Amino acid sequence: MAQVPTRTQAWELLTRYTQSDSLLKHALAVEAVMRHFAPLYHDDPEKWGIIGLIHDLDYEKFSQQHCYKTAEILQEHDWPPDYIHAVLSHGWEICTDTEPENHMEKVLFAIDELTGLVATSALVRPSGSILDLTAKSVKKKWKDKAFAAKIDRTIIQKGAAMLGMELTDLIAETIRAMQSVAEKIGLAGSGSLNSVNEESGPS
Repeated sequence: MAQVPTRTQAWELLTRYTQSDSLLKHALAVEAVMRHFAPLYHDDPEKWGIIGLIHDLDYEKFSQQHCYKTAEILQEHDWPPDYIHAVLSHGWEICTDTEPENHMEKVLFAIDELTGLVATSALVRPSGSILDLTAKSVKKKWKDKAFAAKIDRTIIQKGAAMLGMELTDLIAETIRAMQSVAEKIGLAGSGSLNSVNEESGPS
């Protein structure tokens, strides 16, 4: 019988398969954004956050089986089917055919790539910080196709459309959420932490 996972269990599982500092910071960023968006849709921040934390569980060790290997691992650990469906759906038309169906899944799909663009935009600022980053600044970087070229803008746009959100609003909310964990994801500026420790988590 499926058991509702705790945040501690999710972190332990994530760090069993992921050692990359950048991937752990990405997981923490996505977790924070998911937690931020959940109340906007009158839903559970803990559930959304755990799914955000675990969404790239397989990427470091099984990139060629991305999403599907995570689903397999979560099934082995008796995670609920809706958690597994959500993870699969963030790879929709990228590496899976599982379409996002609810607000939680649509937010994850929309903000996964966006957190990378926001983080990169913050790092190139004179302050090196997300704390003084604006949506306007990110949109300027968005237009520069050579900037963070690996980040697929069309996925972010598709996600915003699925949510019925203006792109500027999606960016602004994502920045606000990531600011809440700026220290943990290395985006607080010159005083930022350089690595993620075992106790990393939401503020």
